[in-house]
Amino acid sequence: MLSRGTVHDPGIGFITLTRVKVTPDLQLARVYYTSLGDPKARRETEKALQRATPFLKRQVGTRLQLRRVPELEFRFDESVGHQDRIEQVLRDLHEEESQRAAVSPAPESSAAASDEGNPASGEPPPLRPNNDDDDRS
Repeated sequence: MLSRGTVHDPGIGFITLTRVKVTPDLQLARVYYTSLGDPKARRETEKALQRATPFLKRQVGTRLQLRRVPELEFRFDESVGHQDRIEQVLRDLHEEESQRAAVSPAPESSAAASDEGNPASGEPPPLRPNNDDDDRS
């Protein structure tokens, strides 16, 4: 109903419904949404959704065959903002890592410098004592 323009409140603007949680007894439906814009636009969207809630509840009641229509509660979905923040931090870390790699070459491995026990060098690995014989009773 929101995406098809059934609600003619200009304050709603562009929103995305992210999920709906309904209580097991079907008394309450929490509708989570996100919207574009600054905090002022977010408050305007919240007020517009509160104004539209009775209309939306009537519409849900006419479309669903339920004894009791659930109360609609609109909540701004903070998880999308948190996900965006995490993605930005990861992007920054990858960018910082690539800058470090471009500035300083990777150090040579100490294993490559030591040929001890390397079959390619032709030397056998060092001998280690076998302690299996110590367990005799």
